[in-house]
Amino acid sequence: MASSSVPPEIEKRAAELREALFRHNRRYFELDDPVISDAEYDRMMAELISLESEWPQLKSEDSPTARVGSAPLAKFETVEHVVPMLSLDKGFSANDLISFDQRIRRALKTKQEILYTAEPKIDGLAVSLLYTDGRLQIASTRGDGRFGENITKNMKTIAEVPLVLTKKAGQALPGLLEVRGEVYMERDDFRRLNAEREASGQQLFANPRNAAAGSLRQLDSRITASRPLKFFVYALGRVTGVAFETHSDFLFWIRKMGFPVNPFIKTRIDLEGAVSFYRKLDGLRADLPYEIDGMVVKVDDFKLQERLGHTARSPRWALALKFSAVQARTRVTDIVVGVGRTGILTPVACLEPVNIGGVMVTRATLHNEDEVARKDVRIGDRVFVQRAGDVIPEITKVIVSERNGTEKPFAMPSVCPSCGSRTVRLSGEAATRCVNSRCPAQIKANILHFASKAAFDIDGLGQKLVDQLVEKGLLRSYADIFCLDVDTLKDLDRMGLQSAENLISAINAKKNITFSRFLYALGIRHVGEHIARLLSDRFGSMDEISRASIDDLESIPGIGPKVAQSVVSFFANPENQAVIRQIFEQGVTIVPDQRQGQKAQVFAGKTFVLTGTLSAMRRNEAKQRIEAAGGRVSGSVSSKTDFVVCGTDPGSKLEKARRLGVKVIDENEFQEMLKEVGGS
Repeated sequence: MASSSVPPEIEKRAAELREALFRHNRRYFELDDPVISDAEYDRMMAELISLESEWPQLKSEDSPTARVGSAPLAKFETVEHVVPMLSLDKGFSANDLISFDQRIRRALKTKQEILYTAEPKIDGLAVSLLYTDGRLQIASTRGDGRFGENITKNMKTIAEVPLVLTKKAGQALPGLLEVRGEVYMERDDFRRLNAEREASGQQLFANPRNAAAGSLRQLDSRITASRPLKFFVYALGRVTGVAFETHSDFLFWIRKMGFPVNPFIKTRIDLEGAVSFYRKLDGLRADLPYEIDGMVVKVDDFKLQERLGHTARSPRWALALKFSAVQARTRVTDIVVGVGRTGILTPVACLEPVNIGGVMVTRATLHNEDEVARKDVRIGDRVFVQRAGDVIPEITKVIVSERNGTEKPFAMPSVCPSCGSRTVRLSGEAATRCVNSRCPAQIKANILHFASKAAFDIDGLGQKLVDQLVEKGLLRSYADIFCLDVDTLKDLDRMGLQSAENLISAINAKKNITFSRFLYALGIRHVGEHIARLLSDRFGSMDEISRASIDDLESIPGIGPKVAQSVVSFFANPENQAVIRQIFEQGVTIVPDQRQGQKAQVFAGKTFVLTGTLSAMRRNEAKQRIEAAGGRVSGSVSSKTDFVVCGTDPGSKLEKARRLGVKVIDENEFQEMLKEVGGS
């Protein structure tokens, strides 16, 4: 049993992991440019999950363990997923699949055989397609699981995606249908595309997954149409007018409706069949026309899926079983250091180019000084490099026996490579930091964060322009964004009068902002989007939050001592206060968050319990709808429960609710309540 006090070294390690996972989520999902291997990401995620399990005090709603992917890109309209697109727990061997089966049996309290569906895990981009009355209405990326990017025009260019559904013999046409699937590019098509790009002097795509993602995220759908993209359906999101008992029934039906379904999928197989298929797929993967990095196993029965439920991040009834990573030998030619938004220095190994699984690899992250020392990586070393579908893999082993004495040990620089200021490593921390708050690298990263989609959402203020503006001394903090003018911008490289006018218009258009987005934009350490919303709900103005004490902040559910201390320290800094004043002096105004306020008026502070089977939606969807409107869903009835939503075949919760005098509502009443928050 963990004690009530988390050891400082544990707390610091968890913070390191959270920061790294958020960073890598953004690079993978937003930029299509990952810098670590799947295996390394999985290792960090597993370590954080383990720490949060052992020390529940560390867990927060904005932890990477409770999120999927990253925020939608600024250049696309945002789409909310009514049923979140969750991630999957991972396994790495047949033994992990056996352990998964044992967990399923324990959770269901059964010794009976469980039937599964197993399918290749294609290395592509997850998307959602929503049809109403048989017509494709919205296509979106997974994004962060709750909100994705609207890519409807681009998805319509993929020949395998039905635009209109037709009623087949014996098949009902659903009023609403949402399917999930994977957009991918075959290996041969990828090679041809890269050959064309090389001939025309364009940057090459790193691998088929990045090529598919980059092709799908084009603002000009004609470019997407010219790319050889393909699509497979793998899951049901929502449906009305049609019912399925199993996932395999859905796949059979959706294929008849004209959707492409992977021909290698095995349905209704037992554990032994799943293990056998995993081994078979592992042997086949090199011969398949597309890249796969594992196998997905799902409990086939939808009712069993519902009973098993899900965590905040992943369903309990599915497992992504990864294949072993591919390795190659190469040489470390240099170790360079980058500087992040919070001043953390990250060493990266530069490698002699090596082809791993069809991808040319030139760099590998080394995370921090301790990681370099632990692996004893030196400049000039021969190393084993492991890749599992990433652009930049990990160094798994140094080949010490091949050293000749010319190798150079790495030392973390005592001065920042960006600004030349001294660096420090605090006791108990693995991270080395630049302590100069005016460091150009940090300023650039903070300005990009300030202008990002979830913050001020300023279109046109990208990396290259920010680099230029900071290096010329035109931006010294994010407050200076609002001091820019057309005359200053038009003479910059690659700008011109029209681009300068467009950027100034974009900046002026975003001077009205909600309090939660403003707080997030400030880049306060440990304050993500969720924490920013909690703070804006509690404090009505900058004056109030700047005067808040640590006790005031810790009294807010979901905010712990680390966040509280960070917020207090931020507002106690005179430089930060001066920057905030400058922002408001330039005409920025805090405006009410109308949508959030409307939702809060309906379910805020209310606790719901769901019992029985709902006919109009699955229980997971009902839970998400309640939480999106400010309510809370509990698994048990108590005197503090406000409503018990009763479907067909209710359990003992109904009896307990009546005994305690808790209000019981049927599904029709629940649907009427949802209409008040824009539901249906």
